[in-house]
Amino acid sequence: MKVSLDLDMSAAPGTPPGARADTLALTLVSHTNIGKTTLARTLLGRDVGVVRDATHVTEFADAHPMIEAPDGARLMLWDTPGFGDSVRLVRRMRQSGTPLGWLLSQVWDRWRDRAFWASQQALRNVRDEADVALYLVSAAESPEAAGYVDPEMELLAWTGLPVIVLLNQLGGPDAPERLQAELDRWRTRLQGVAAVRAVLPLDAFSRCWVQELVLLREIEQVLPEARRPLMARLRAAGRQERLARLGRSAQLLAASLARVAAMVQPVEDSGALRGLVRQVGSALGLGRDEETPLARAGRELLARLDGEIRSSTSELLHLHALEGQAGADEILERVGAAFDHQSRVAPAPAAIVGGLVSGALAGLGADLASGGLTLGGGLIAGSVLGALGAAGLAHGLNLVRGRDGSRLLLQDSALEALLTHALLRYLAIAHFGRGRGEWSGHASPAHWRERIEAALQARRALLDEAWSERTDLPATEARLHALIDTLLREVLVALHPAAADELAVSPRSS
Repeated sequence: MKVSLDLDMSAAPGTPPGARADTLALTLVSHTNIGKTTLARTLLGRDVGVVRDATHVTEFADAHPMIEAPDGARLMLWDTPGFGDSVRLVRRMRQSGTPLGWLLSQVWDRWRDRAFWASQQALRNVRDEADVALYLVSAAESPEAAGYVDPEMELLAWTGLPVIVLLNQLGGPDAPERLQAELDRWRTRLQGVAAVRAVLPLDAFSRCWVQELVLLREIEQVLPEARRPLMARLRAAGRQERLARLGRSAQLLAASLARVAAMVQPVEDSGALRGLVRQVGSALGLGRDEETPLARAGRELLARLDGEIRSSTSELLHLHALEGQAGADEILERVGAAFDHQSRVAPAPAAIVGGLVSGALAGLGADLASGGLTLGGGLIAGSVLGALGAAGLAHGLNLVRGRDGSRLLLQDSALEALLTHALLRYLAIAHFGRGRGEWSGHASPAHWRERIEAALQARRALLDEAWSERTDLPATEARLHALIDTLLREVLVALHPAAADELAVSPRSS
């Protein structure tokens, strides 16, 4: 989409010639084939332009609305052609008394002199439209090897605009320590360039939205004083939108996990002691291979869990304007979840029942009592007996006296594992850049899990309380919402310390 911004003579001092008083503009510039259009798609949350692994794919400067405030103010993002042969161009420009004027007055054929023509288009856009230039570099190469940076910084210096350097092509979400080391290398490389006001990470494939908030903050700080109030309003609008999405994500995950916690799967009564022997024997790998009522109930519960995970993932993707497959297979395989099997125990001879349980659940010290089995308050603690079906999930067998029937449900340990993976799913989606195409599940970085587990451990009491009244769905959901919202903010800050102030909000504001 090409956007024409009408000249507004009421614009504040320091406003670009083509800008309106209620509009700010950012221009993405870089050497050709560094990923400007890919990053533009990620920042805008929609597909724009053409993405192809080739030089000079973007031919013209196009503008797209990035943020719109309630009062009508707009932040525009320009995608421009990439710089071409910058070294040769700068050499020729130095020969002129007015380098920028010479460049913009030249007429080059866009096919025969494509490198110069593209550079002219990019610089013209920066001069005429931009308040701030966002200059991308490839972190895939060392700062010392990027020979195009110095001449292109000289080109941008002639525009007189503040420049924020963005590290693209970082190769995936790095641990904060490694990312900081990469930032330090580039900051050292660029410390003598007066136009460069900040160096930030913003990978088109693996950025997180909280890094966008840091970018908006830096933009406000580098603008001329007269333009900062406008940027403050735009920044507030962008922050509110993103924090609202975070709150909705926490609510969505809480509702899903509350439904999972309340899942109960009845187990068909298979005939008192005979059925119990067959079910326990099957779980231990003994007896015939026929599907027992317990195995069938487990399979049905797994199917319900699979459907819930797929549904909540699809909702998260939609909330973040992403498309892709919301598979649950990998999650189910990793959960290693346990089932609680609450079973009515039929009256039986003491020797038979005692021998069965003490043999199958060795070391639990099961005692025989009148009409059933007891251990302390009447429960034989759940113990992992083996794999249940093709999904490879372990199940615990709890025998409870006085039940009207048998039923299967997830243990607290399984729910905690599912909570961990729900948070990992959120992080994967929050860090997913549109340049990668459709979303698909993939292995999470180890440091994500480490941060999540540390945050969970610090809130052990709240975590245990979350599952205390599973049948009270609204209460469980409310407890989980508060817990998940806190956990997400804490983990995001741990992963992106520079965004700490952006995620610090007053209670219940999200």
